[in-house]
Amino acid sequence: MIKYRQMTIADVEAVHGIEEAVFATPWTLDAFYHEMTTNTQATYVVAVDETDAIIGFCGMWIVLDESQITNVAVLPAGRGRGTGEGLMREAIRIAKEKGVIVMSLEVRVTNTVAQNLYRKLGFQEGGIRKGYYTDNQEDALVMWVNL
Repeated sequence: MIKYRQMTIADVEAVHGIEEAVFATPWTLDAFYHEMTTNTQATYVVAVDETDAIIGFCGMWIVLDESQITNVAVLPAGRGRGTGEGLMREAIRIAKEKGVIVMSLEVRVTNTVAQNLYRKLGFQEGGIRKGYYTDNQEDALVMWVNL
C-alpha cells in the first residue's frame, strides 16, 4: 500500500534521485535543499511504498490563494499503481487546506498520459507556452483547475 506524506529535508536525496531518473533536465540537489530550507512558498508531498522507500513526489508553490505545481515524478517501477494520481490528490488536499482556490501546471504537449490524469482531476487547458522545455524546445500545455 502506498502512503503519502509531506516531504522533509531528510527526503531530499531520495527525491533528487527520482528527479534524475525521470527528467531529461533535472533540478539540482541544491535546488531541492533550497525548496526545503528557504522557499517558504514550497510544499512537497512524497509517495512511500511498503518498504518505506520514496517512489514519487509532487512539488508546488503556494502564493496567497494560488498554487503552481512545479514537478511531479514517479519512478518507473512505481508506475501503474495510481501513485501519480495519489500524489496529485494529496497536493490538492493540502492546497485546499491552505486556502488555495486555483491550481495550475505545465505539461509537455506530448505527455498525454499526464494530461489525461490532470483532466480526470478537473484540470482544463489554459494555453500553450512555446518552447517551454529547454532539453528539446517542446511546447508546454498550461492546465488549471478551480479548487
